[in-house]
Amino acid sequence: MKAGSGDQGSPPCFLRFPRPVRVVSGAEAELKCVVLGEPPPIVVWEKGGQQLAASERLSFPADGAEHGLLLSGALPTDAGVYVCRARNAAGEAYAAAAVTVLEPPAPESEPQPAERPLPPPGTGEGAPVFLAGPRSQWVLRGAQVVLTCQVGGLPAPALYWEKDGMALDEVWDSGHFTLEPGRAEGGQGVSLALRILAARLPDSGVYVCHARNAHGHAQAGALLQVHQPPENPPEDPDEAPKPVVEPLKCAPKTFWVNEGKHAKFRCYVMGKPEPEIEWHWEGRPLLSDRRRLMYRDRDGGFVLKVLYCQAKDRGLYVCAARNSAGQTLSAVQLHVKEPRLRFTRPLQDVEGREHGIAVLECKVPNSRIPTAWFREDQRLLPCRKYEQIEEGTVRRLIIHRLKADDDGVYLCEMRGRVRTVANVTVKGPILRRLPRKLDVLEGENAVLLVETQEAGVEGHWSRDGDDLPATCQSSSGHMHALVLPGVTREDAGEVTFSLGNSRTTTLLRVKCVKHSPPGPPVLAEMFKGHKNTVLLTWKPPEPAPETPFIYRLERQEVGSEDWIQCFSIEKAGAVEVPGDCVPSEGDYRFRVCTVSEHGRSPHVVFHGSAHLVPTARLVAGLEDVQVYDGEDAVFSLDLSTIIQGTWFLNGEELKSHEPEGQVEPGALRYRIEQRGLQHRLLLRAVQHQHSGALVGFSCPGVQDSAALTIQESPVHILSPEDKVSLTFTTSERVVLTCELSRVDFPACWYKDGQEVEESESLVVKMDGRKHRLILPAAEVRDSGEFECRTEGVSAFFSVTVRDPPVHILDPQEHVFVHAITSECVMLTCEVDREDAPVHWYKDGQEVEESDFVVLEKEGPHHRLVLPAAQPPDGGEFQFVAGDERAYFTVTITDVSSWIVYPSGKVYVAAVRLERVVLTCELCRPWAEVRWTKDGEEVVESPALLLQKEDTVRRLVLPAVQLEDSGEYLCEIDDESASFTVTVTEPPVRIIYPRDEMTLIAVSLECVVLRCELSRQDAPVRWYKDGLEVEESEALVLESDGPHHRLVLPAAQPEQGGEFVCDAGDDSAFFTVTITAPPEKIVHPAARSLDLQFGAPGRVVLRCEVAPAGSQVRWYKDGLEVEVSDTLLLGAEGPVRTLTLPHAQPEDAGEYVCETRDEAVTFNVSVAEPPVQFLAPEASPAPLCVAPGEPVVLSCEVSRAGALVFWSHNGSPVQEGKGLEFQAEGPRRILCIRAAELTHAGLYTCQSGTAPGAPSLSFTVQVAEPPQAKLVSELTPLTVHEGDDATFRCEVSPPDAEVTWLRNGAVVTPGPQLEIGEHGLSRTLTVRGCQLDDAGTVTARAGGTATSARLHVRETELLFLRRLQDVRAEEGQDVCLEVETGRVGAAGAVRWLRAGEPLPHDSRMSMAQDGHVYRLFIHGVVLADQGTYGCESHHDRTLARLSVRPKQLRVLRPLEDMTIIEGGSATFQLELSQEGVAGEWARGGVRLQPGPKCHVHAEGRTHRLVLSSLGPADSGCVSFTVDSLRCAARLTVREAPVTIVRGLQDLEVTEGDTATLECELSQALADVTWEKDGCLLTPSPRLRLQALGTRRLLQLRRCSPLDAGTYSCAVGAARAGPVRLAVRERNVSVLSELRSVRAREGDGATFECTVSEVETTGSWELGSRQLRPGGHVRIRQEGKKHILVLSELRPEDAGEVRFQAGPAQSVAQLEVEALPLQMCRRPPREKTVLVGRRAVLEVTVSRSGGHVCWLREGVELCPGDKYELRSHGPTHSLVIHDVRPEDQGTYSCQAGQDSAHTRLLVEAPRRVIPLQVARRTEPGQAGALGQLGRRVPIPWAGVGGGQGNQRC
Repeated sequence: MKAGSGDQGSPPCFLRFPRPVRVVSGAEAELKCVVLGEPPPIVVWEKGGQQLAASERLSFPADGAEHGLLLSGALPTDAGVYVCRARNAAGEAYAAAAVTVLEPPAPESEPQPAERPLPPPGTGEGAPVFLAGPRSQWVLRGAQVVLTCQVGGLPAPALYWEKDGMALDEVWDSGHFTLEPGRAEGGQGVSLALRILAARLPDSGVYVCHARNAHGHAQAGALLQVHQPPENPPEDPDEAPKPVVEPLKCAPKTFWVNEGKHAKFRCYVMGKPEPEIEWHWEGRPLLSDRRRLMYRDRDGGFVLKVLYCQAKDRGLYVCAARNSAGQTLSAVQLHVKEPRLRFTRPLQDVEGREHGIAVLECKVPNSRIPTAWFREDQRLLPCRKYEQIEEGTVRRLIIHRLKADDDGVYLCEMRGRVRTVANVTVKGPILRRLPRKLDVLEGENAVLLVETQEAGVEGHWSRDGDDLPATCQSSSGHMHALVLPGVTREDAGEVTFSLGNSRTTTLLRVKCVKHSPPGPPVLAEMFKGHKNTVLLTWKPPEPAPETPFIYRLERQEVGSEDWIQCFSIEKAGAVEVPGDCVPSEGDYRFRVCTVSEHGRSPHVVFHGSAHLVPTARLVAGLEDVQVYDGEDAVFSLDLSTIIQGTWFLNGEELKSHEPEGQVEPGALRYRIEQRGLQHRLLLRAVQHQHSGALVGFSCPGVQDSAALTIQESPVHILSPEDKVSLTFTTSERVVLTCELSRVDFPACWYKDGQEVEESESLVVKMDGRKHRLILPAAEVRDSGEFECRTEGVSAFFSVTVRDPPVHILDPQEHVFVHAITSECVMLTCEVDREDAPVHWYKDGQEVEESDFVVLEKEGPHHRLVLPAAQPPDGGEFQFVAGDERAYFTVTITDVSSWIVYPSGKVYVAAVRLERVVLTCELCRPWAEVRWTKDGEEVVESPALLLQKEDTVRRLVLPAVQLEDSGEYLCEIDDESASFTVTVTEPPVRIIYPRDEMTLIAVSLECVVLRCELSRQDAPVRWYKDGLEVEESEALVLESDGPHHRLVLPAAQPEQGGEFVCDAGDDSAFFTVTITAPPEKIVHPAARSLDLQFGAPGRVVLRCEVAPAGSQVRWYKDGLEVEVSDTLLLGAEGPVRTLTLPHAQPEDAGEYVCETRDEAVTFNVSVAEPPVQFLAPEASPAPLCVAPGEPVVLSCEVSRAGALVFWSHNGSPVQEGKGLEFQAEGPRRILCIRAAELTHAGLYTCQSGTAPGAPSLSFTVQVAEPPQAKLVSELTPLTVHEGDDATFRCEVSPPDAEVTWLRNGAVVTPGPQLEIGEHGLSRTLTVRGCQLDDAGTVTARAGGTATSARLHVRETELLFLRRLQDVRAEEGQDVCLEVETGRVGAAGAVRWLRAGEPLPHDSRMSMAQDGHVYRLFIHGVVLADQGTYGCESHHDRTLARLSVRPKQLRVLRPLEDMTIIEGGSATFQLELSQEGVAGEWARGGVRLQPGPKCHVHAEGRTHRLVLSSLGPADSGCVSFTVDSLRCAARLTVREAPVTIVRGLQDLEVTEGDTATLECELSQALADVTWEKDGCLLTPSPRLRLQALGTRRLLQLRRCSPLDAGTYSCAVGAARAGPVRLAVRERNVSVLSELRSVRAREGDGATFECTVSEVETTGSWELGSRQLRPGGHVRIRQEGKKHILVLSELRPEDAGEVRFQAGPAQSVAQLEVEALPLQMCRRPPREKTVLVGRRAVLEVTVSRSGGHVCWLREGVELCPGDKYELRSHGPTHSLVIHDVRPEDQGTYSCQAGQDSAHTRLLVEAPRRVIPLQVARRTEPGQAGALGQLGRRVPIPWAGVGGGQGNQRC
């Protein structure tokens, strides 16, 4: 697809990156990648920054979007990083991969064969491959378990085992298991066996073997399940079983659960060794089943989950844990809370066979209650699979076509989630199915288990239809396991286990672990260095992502909103972006982000933009164009960038600023187009004279040209373009039209390859360009292929002429025909055309006419007649006419009893005074019956009538009464038909209300529920929430005829709920809701109040509510308040209060008191107290200053933020001109920098502008400077303990002497007291103030003095860094450290242990370094363990010191060693302690010093030297001391095995045994056998034996399929291939078949003897292959073959053939048919109402018998009036829409037998109530109840509406 106008395309994008490759020197290395882009990118390969070129060893294969690099004969110098760079006009991308070249392995000392076979999988260089995975096992406790895996790979992978995701040494101690390394079978790969010495119950789990080398990682898993051995039963069967757990010492916990809910018990147990867990219920052990799940969760807890709890599940549940150290118990008492409304009859557990049905049935309390069916948590909807039936209060679920997955728990749920539960067990090959779904976290192990009925069968595992590998499948006996270790998202899907036709499925869902996306790059910078390039640099993200990631660089043209990808880079650094990377000239911005498999980081945008200009290159040049005269010619080319160009035609420039133009007036027209990178020139309707024109294109950097060639236009077909297929019916007009490109050009017509000739039935016409062939009246013979041909081109028409379609008029629906043996069955069909061909089929085979099957045709009517039908004649018949079919299902029943109907027990439900008729039909009309009721014979009376009509016997109850209920029997000989009659009163109906009613009332209102019934005396019951109500003062029940009432005189909220008025057959439902009265706020009446308070003060907000018990909530500024010391809530009677004991200004706000229905708002404002001046220590005296001296006026106010106003002689003072205002906390200062005479006067500081506001006045006098006086006063200071305090004052003149006093004493300068002076300023500094330094400081100068107070506050010594818990090993040094906020004095902190001061101990020392205090404990011992603390006067911190015993560690572990046979191996390790004695073992066996074993121990080093090693010495060498174990693998190589004597060609006879034999150089070697290149495995016919060094293959009972080439291989050696030939065995017939003649229903036996014993033969009857089953039995006795046919039918006659190889024998079977007789006749008289349908039915002795129906001696034919039906031996005559003229005698003839019926027709009359009935006419048809369903009975009058009535 080419880009449209303005489309810049898409940059290259790697769909598959090249993978790193490791090859051996001299081998072939290949890198592959897939890259897409638009336009397709140009791909180059680079190494070391240089572009690579193709050579003899280097090539670059490409296939579409796949690009590769192929390096032949790799050398070490070829190793390095190869970069694939893809670039197009839209951007650039690259990817890199490393190629590693390994040195070839050193050659073996022994010679190698010239030709070596290909190595098996897993033996070449590459990632590990499992040759054989571990197998799942099911064992008893105490058994020894061995799990083995074999892995191939180079270099040899390292193997290790895990249990449930944990290392084995983390789960067990070293004495419970051993690891046995070794070599894989055949010498390829390595193996590691895990041996569990004595399995325990906690050992159950998933074991995974991991294999890892430099190329990758592989894993395979297996399941181990350890079961408790079965306990011996007690000798005395009457003795009660002993409790399996000891009695509890304390009362268990209690757990309540609603019925139908799940109960989950979790027990967390710890111990070593890991304890064994058993669950018990009421003293009996529990086993996991459908509703009791036992498992271990991810946190290690043991869980018992009881699903859908029932009343029977209540009891004591105990979790018992035991190990070798003891046992413990945990118990809980489960109570199941039953609902008020319960199922009348709950579900019962059922069983069903696979492919059968299962029926679940329950009963609800009321028929109107809706229910829903569930299979566990899945809702079941009605369908063919799940048939749901509701009959009154009965709810029934029928599950059809049972499968293994249908096994499970089923629920029926009523309103309110009331449930009843039952288990459905599906019996079949699969006993234990898979779960519905399995959720597994990514990386965890998934285990699926299936149990089969038969042991040793092979199942089939698949996922989403694909087979799963064999390494993850295991089978043992009845159990089959699938273990998927470390699942990934690719493992998710539908997992299926199949066994024959049975299957079970689960949905495996893998939940992904959420990962955070990587961080963005940092330090992104842009440099504009060279022209038309930009350099971009950045650093990796911090912290670096854990998974591999790349950088994605994108560009954006300034002014555009779209960002387009440029590159994908693996390493951070510098990237140079040239102008060729952009599609067009412009300013571009860039951004970069980090991308990994977990997502993308935010983008980092480079600052600034760069101007880039692309360089145009020719991507696809111009090509010569060749067109026909009059067509358009198009020239196009593609450039690498978007740029303008110029077109030329024969050297003349074409104007491009116009869309279309002409070279010159009246000459060639053209059109110039540019769409993105593509430029096009369109020349319109070129003529022949333009041939040879030269077209050119030019733009900066590109010039190209092409030529135009014109050809004369040939004739071509305009329409049709493709072959046309047409279908017509006979007599239709057919017109075939072909349009050419030239006018009046000749064309010829052909039919089926022959040229047509014109005639009256075929006309050919030509009209300009159109040629037509016309068939005026098409016939069937006109069908064929027509061709319109002209000058090498043709148009084809496929014409099919058919007769009009045939339609079947009758029957339109599937017809079911039932007949008895020997009856005549007739199947009739009517079509709309008499001459239409039709066919009859039976069970898919076309029917042929014979003596037993007659095919008749009469006009459009077609009939298939079975004159004397037999049971085998039944089946599915099809009548085929054209494309339509009619279906008949014929069933022939063999009569073997007197009673034809009913076949089973009949239940009749009737209402009192209804008419009940019990009908019994016999097979013979003369048979006599006996009627009984509840065992006593009935006596005919007006209330009980006995009727007899042909084969029908009736018992009629004209007006049934309640006492007529019971069991009625119609008995004849030993047979009987049973009728259970149940008579009930007429149902009671509720007239009002018809629908469910909802009532809402307020508390204390009167609530009345009314219900009106259809009957006055009907009893009713009232229920509330499923329980029957009892009358009381609060609930009154009233009844008035059919009206019933339930009254709540003063309803309360708790009386609300669902009320039911139950009248037995009908119910009315009421939902009553009682709401509480409104909660109101009585006082205050206003809903919003404004309140003002002073601070600090007490604020009380008060509300009064009604009723008094109403709950209120308080809110402040929209947030609910919380009670604290500063906010109190109170409630006393109806009064609710909120109190603020000490209100502050910040407590002001909006307070809301809210009940359920009302609220009141308090707007509280808290005013601050007026500002006051704090009284100075002495009254401010007048200040006398000299001119030029500074003046400071200072005062202190009561609030730091208060405003003050200064005035001078009553006028406000303005800041400036030597005046300055200062504020230091609560102090306010007015400074006069240099006093002047104008500054003299009265200065006033006022706290506000209001009259009478507090004020303080100062008098300033400016005079001549006195001698030595103080200019400024001292300021009181408050400092923290340890800080410095500096007092400052100014004197005049500057050289005046100042005397400092502290607390009246003259100050002497020293380290703590410093006196300073600077100009007029004098200072006294007190260093490191302490608490006792507080006092009064005074400065004196001349006759003046000033004093100020020094306050010293104590500083809290707090811990900034607190103690941390410390864990140490015995003997280590421990340091506990804290850091304080300041440097404390000596003894400011003290150390504690267990709350007491530290005891004197030389191992403990304390140190202080400034703010840091440390406690050192040297060489800690176990007694030092405990809680340590550090405290000051103001703070305290605690931490715990844990000391663990000194542990032994391995400093330098053992290393794996590979030794040549006969050599020695030295194993050495270094421990962390000296003087430790350990044990050396090999393969789990302790080593003793000897000639070949030397053990040394020097200090912490232990050494083992093994000499004269052989292959049997390979294994695991371990060193064990206490609980420490270190192991390594010892591998001893042996000489390879060779084949001494090879195989020989062999020829045997079919059925004999073939033996192939070879001899090896060693006895212990495994040989693999192959046939035609496929691996052979042992079977009952194939045996593989090893006799010393001999290896034999024995193949028994050889057949021609066993012929082929055989070979054997051991290691790298191979014998063969040799050829095995199997000669065919000659078979001949010794005893021929003999023809048999038998009667219908008898049997026939055929025997044939052949010359060979082991010969397979086949039987045929009438060219139909016979198979055992039904009426056919086939067996073989040595050389004799026997065929037995039973229950023969006439159609079974024919030729019987036996075939055994080339030999065969033939005989004839003749079957004699029996005469046709009537078994069941129609009634002698039958009465039918006008307009109804009359049915006469007869049963003959066999199916297929011909039956003829006559009326008054005239044969009846099928039509709209009469319908003739046949089903097996049963034949019926149906008379539709009976009229009075249809009355008469009808006859039925079957062979020589006949029967007659008199048909009477009556007119319908109006309905008369039941009470006026007087008597019943004999022969009147009644209503027969079926399965308890009541059938309404119509009543009709006779004789013009007067006289007797009958039903």
